[in-house]
Amino acid sequence: MVQVNACLKLIFTIFNIFFAIVGGVIIALALLSQVITNVQGGNGLEGRTVGLIVLYTVGAITMVIAILGAYGAHRENRACLIVFLVCMVIGSLMTLRAGIPALSTRPELEDVLEAKFRELLPLDKASSDTKNMADSLQSQLHCCGLFSYMDWEDDIPDTCLCDQEEEMEGRCQSVSYQAILMPRKSVYIKTCFPIILHYVLLLSNVMIGVTFTLAALALLGLALSSAIIHQMRSHNRATILMTVPAIFTTPPPKYQELHNPPGY
Repeated sequence: MVQVNACLKLIFTIFNIFFAIVGGVIIALALLSQVITNVQGGNGLEGRTVGLIVLYTVGAITMVIAILGAYGAHRENRACLIVFLVCMVIGSLMTLRAGIPALSTRPELEDVLEAKFRELLPLDKASSDTKNMADSLQSQLHCCGLFSYMDWEDDIPDTCLCDQEEEMEGRCQSVSYQAILMPRKSVYIKTCFPIILHYVLLLSNVMIGVTFTLAALALLGLALSSAIIHQMRSHNRATILMTVPAIFTTPPPKYQELHNPPGY
């Protein structure tokens, strides 16, 4: 077995342990994001499911690659280390390709999301799916309308109405309802869009942070695995490098040619 530098092997093993921990943290973040943004049975925020699947998949793949690298270093298995190196190259390229555009478009996310939600107004004339989504959001988040209670025009639903305890806490406002002659109703002051935007930006920040963290770790793993593979190749060539070709051997001194053989 080729002997790899013990210090380098230890550093690489620690790196893979940390890499596996990062994979577990990504899965935990995905689970936490799923719990926090769990509205309308998981369909309240568009693109949420795709983002969570990506986080779960990336976390699982990260842990598998980390285990592969740790095994390769422990057993000094060159095939495992080469597979690990290829995964690091592909991973660094993919994460940088995904992370750089996501970071550049992050400041525009709020405007894009606001424009998309404004297309749903007025809510009382929207499709039944949109109304159900808005009712679910209002019921769970205790808000009224996307940007204002006037998003519902003259058909404010019961999910906007406050109870007496919430009125005493100052979370409600009194508005006219349906007609001037109708009694005023108490609805939530808080609107739903800022809450939705908060969770969308939270998930976006988590994904951007995960992407660049994985890119940095992939580049570090690439360097460490390359060093170990190079050291293993150098050990394999040691015997060849120590062999001196016969053409470069020093010829015998001239006096040996004049030396008399025994018996004279």
